[in-house]
Amino acid sequence: MMKKWLLVGFLGMFLAACAGDNTIPDRPPEELYQEGMRLFDKTDYDEAARYFDEIERQHPYSEWAARSQIMAAYAFYRKNQYDDAILALDRFIQLHPGNKNTPYAYYLKGLCYYEQMSDIAREQQMAVDAKDTFQELIARFPNSVYVADATAKLGLIEDNLAGKEMAVGRYYLKTHEYLAAMNRFQNVIKYYASTNQADEAYYRLAACYVSLGMMKQVRELAQTQENLYKGSKWAKRTLSLLQKYGKAK
Repeated sequence: MMKKWLLVGFLGMFLAACAGDNTIPDRPPEELYQEGMRLFDKTDYDEAARYFDEIERQHPYSEWAARSQIMAAYAFYRKNQYDDAILALDRFIQLHPGNKNTPYAYYLKGLCYYEQMSDIAREQQMAVDAKDTFQELIARFPNSVYVADATAKLGLIEDNLAGKEMAVGRYYLKTHEYLAAMNRFQNVIKYYASTNQADEAYYRLAACYVSLGMMKQVRELAQTQENLYKGSKWAKRTLSLLQKYGKAK
């Protein structure tokens, strides 16, 4: 009786192992790729990525290998598995720096970071990484079809980063930590001058100068701001500061 139960137990384990064996058999690369695309079209991204990865394992030197690496990364991206996508894209860029799909690899990597950007109240490392990636794409492949969208996204990224600097600067100004606040506002003026945050940064920096009695700097700042943003709301506020405190100081 005991032997019978042991035999049944081993048979059950064998069948379970067979059922759980999802190894992809060796097949021509184009067949594996077609199967991967079929699964991708069905939005079965995990299984599609597995087939694309299998092409590189079975046929590492075929023309299909590089193509499948990009598709595996794209499958990870569509599943919002950004870390896996970035790893796959970094590997592709390292192995195929001159491939026709390399500009797209940079662009997709930038999107992986871009879509993880948080609001200005939170840490901005993803925005920094997205900016660096898109800038590298533009520098390396200035004629790529992806440059226009990367450039547009860079503008939004810089607005985000400038907004973070302004939020921190306003906090320091409110708590009377004027030197720390000045650093933040100066960063916006220096690094994000093209954003809509820069005009306000001049005014906030002027407010720091007023608090420290640095009226000469306020006058210089007001003149620069008036030249750049003549008649703007923030330029008028800076002039009001100068008029209110200039003589007294």
